[in-house]
Amino acid sequence: MPFTATSDARVHYLLDGTGGPAVALVHGVGGDAEKVFGNVVGHFAATRTVIRPNLSGSGETTDSGGQLSIEELADQVAAAIEDGADGPVDLLGFSLGAVVSAVVAATRPELVRRLILLAGWTDSSTPRNKYYFDTWRRLLDLDREALKRFSALTGFSPTTLDLFGHEGLAASLADEWPPPSISRQIDAGAQVDILDHLPNITAPTMVVGLGRDNMIPVEGSHRLTEAIQGSQYIELPDDGHMDWFVDPSAVIKIADEFFSAT
Repeated sequence: MPFTATSDARVHYLLDGTGGPAVALVHGVGGDAEKVFGNVVGHFAATRTVIRPNLSGSGETTDSGGQLSIEELADQVAAAIEDGADGPVDLLGFSLGAVVSAVVAATRPELVRRLILLAGWTDSSTPRNKYYFDTWRRLLDLDREALKRFSALTGFSPTTLDLFGHEGLAASLADEWPPPSISRQIDAGAQVDILDHLPNITAPTMVVGLGRDNMIPVEGSHRLTEAIQGSQYIELPDDGHMDWFVDPSAVIKIADEFFSAT
């Protein structure tokens, strides 16, 4: 169970695989290295070293407390990459992890060979995004079961929710999620503004948008693509924000093809 450090944090990360080119996978708000990427780590670890950092508030990563900045979280990811890999990595970030990964690529270009931003966004100042994060935070303070319901309804497409069935949805309410520290990650998400960083990304970049995403609308991926020079864009038109947790095959295919390109 490896640990590394930044100036402000003791960073916990998971390390899998037996060698080969390294890939780093970065989770989003309320997730952790295992909950978000446990469904794909076996695929990548068969041929690669896989680094999965836990951001502050997840896993066993600890820091001094207080408001989290995206730059601090990017430092945590960079530290895990430096500690777990011998050279630049292929980096995939999901949701808030995509925001953080974009900043890593912009500020530490020597650490990133190729970059995938899945369901990310550029800033939270738009009326809709500000309203969403404010609602999420209020539900956390008032009613955690309501937060779970709201997160499921906005995180999954209607088709996927129906696949869970009544029993599956009831089981989701019994899950211990969200972690107590999710509030700091929500607050970090609410303050996102990485527009100034994006022109500094030089790594080949693939932005992946999710067409039925009601948590982080696909327009956020469109804006990332517009702001990152030379980036490519692909859309999964029928997917909600977390549908790929259920069936990660499309995301795996995109990653395999993009990361294997020269």
